[in-house]
Amino acid sequence: MKHLIIGSGPAGVIAAETLRKAAPAAEITLLCGEGGPPYARMAIPYLLKGEIAEAGTHIRKDADHYDRLRIQLVQARARAIDTAGRTVDLGGGRSLPFDRLLIATGSHPSLEKIPGIDLPGVHSCWTLEDARTILDMARPGTRIVQMGAGFVGCIIMEGLLSRGVDLTILVRSGYMVRRMMNPTASGMIRKWCEAKGVKILTRTQPLGITAEGGALRVDLGGGRGLPADLYLSAVGVDPNLDFLAGSGIDVGRGILVDPTMQTSVAGIYAAGDVAEATDCLTGRRQLNAIQPNAVEQGRIAALNMAGQPAQFRGSFVFNVLTTLGLVSSSFGEWQGVPEGESTEVLDEARYRYLNLQFEGDRLVGANCVGFADHVGAFRGLIEGRVRLGKWKQRLLEDPTRIMEAYLAAAHRVA
Repeated sequence: MKHLIIGSGPAGVIAAETLRKAAPAAEITLLCGEGGPPYARMAIPYLLKGEIAEAGTHIRKDADHYDRLRIQLVQARARAIDTAGRTVDLGGGRSLPFDRLLIATGSHPSLEKIPGIDLPGVHSCWTLEDARTILDMARPGTRIVQMGAGFVGCIIMEGLLSRGVDLTILVRSGYMVRRMMNPTASGMIRKWCEAKGVKILTRTQPLGITAEGGALRVDLGGGRGLPADLYLSAVGVDPNLDFLAGSGIDVGRGILVDPTMQTSVAGIYAAGDVAEATDCLTGRRQLNAIQPNAVEQGRIAALNMAGQPAQFRGSFVFNVLTTLGLVSSSFGEWQGVPEGESTEVLDEARYRYLNLQFEGDRLVGANCVGFADHVGAFRGLIEGRVRLGKWKQRLLEDPTRIMEAYLAAAHRVA
């Protein structure tokens, strides 16, 4: 049996390792698209801070790990899939056959559609190559203008500031990390960043970028502009789907999969950032580009590829973010639900905030700033759809008792 995995991020690597355990005699090929060992993008901020060397980003540290597991690494990108002929086109007349295929191609950075976005000095921070460029250019006093303050934009700030740069963040919307934080939580993160020396301009969208005298100029309109030595675009990511054109694999915002992670074509599976699966709370299809989700989807897909039935119970939306040392998190339906109840507690001076969202006697969502110790409790109560009983009223009165509520629910204590 020939198993081919397109993509060597966490979903692909876990899938390959799971396949080797489940199918000892199978032929397993892992297609790597960036010309090096499989690595974790989430390790890049630590590389920028100087806490790890480049080898520290590698998903598996032993040089012979894949050889020992008889997992063949092929350095190439998929150009197209022939679902009838069961081959993947690598370009240049090369192709790879497969019996079972996993698509785990991840995402690529979205870029603003503005003049000058392709100029030298304009970069994303998504790949190891991007990180190498930033490390080479970022020096004390380097003027960096960063467009975007989402998850990726926030986690790279510390690495940039650690290099002594002059950092300005542009935020198109009115608040930071708007896809995981409500305005109150966002405002706290902004104040924290400004206190650390970051300049933040909200409701600001560049009109274009020009090169002037060896530097860049970011046009903000109305005669306003910012000089920059480096412009970083961090406005989000999109799934890597272009090579699927003409394949017959059904695609929405991502690749549509069933609970086994199989696509609309038998024997072809998808996992990670490209997979549009159902949410475990709402039942709605969605992309959920977080590493724990990718890893679990890769494992489930691999078991089914090996003939061992398994089902993905649905993705769970949660994010834990560290921004210049401030930990924030969001879980589930943090925006609230129709006719739901909510409660919150705010301590601006200590940068601590909790917002809880309820549906009936279940906790369905939360926003947190400065409560790093309670991640497991929030996830357990929300993902487990635990009925709180009397603990709902106690939490409405004092949201900080979340750990007590979790322990009581776990032991069915009134």
